[in-house]
Amino acid sequence: MIPVLADTKIWLAAGKTDMRRGFNGLAAQTEQVLAGDPYSGHLFLFGGRRGDQIRMIWWDGQGACLFTKRLERGRFVWPAANEGKISLSRAQLAMLMDGIDWRMPRKTWLPDMAE
Repeated sequence: MIPVLADTKIWLAAGKTDMRRGFNGLAAQTEQVLAGDPYSGHLFLFGGRRGDQIRMIWWDGQGACLFTKRLERGRFVWPAANEGKISLSRAQLAMLMDGIDWRMPRKTWLPDMAE
C-alpha cells in the first residue's frame, strides 16, 4: 500500500469508470467531473462496471502514479450513487482495498458497563 499521509484527502468517484483509462484520462475526469486537482497529492479512486477492479491515481510530488487492483473473487463495495465524490478515511480505504464493506463498519466488542 502506498504511504497515505495524515493530511491526504481520499476521494472515491461515484458511478462507473472506464477501466481502460490511464492516468491522463482519469486526471481529466478528476478535474471535470469531481472538480478536483489530480496534482494536489490527494488520492482519487475509480471503480469499474463489473466491480472487481479499482484504479487509484496519486501525484507523489515527482510524478504521476496509477495503481490498479483486481479481485480474483468477489467485488469491491461501491456506493450506489451515479455521480459525485465521497470522502474516505484511511481506515475506510484499507477496508475497501481488502474487499470489506467500508460504509458501515461495526465494532466487534462494546463494554457491558463502565468500571
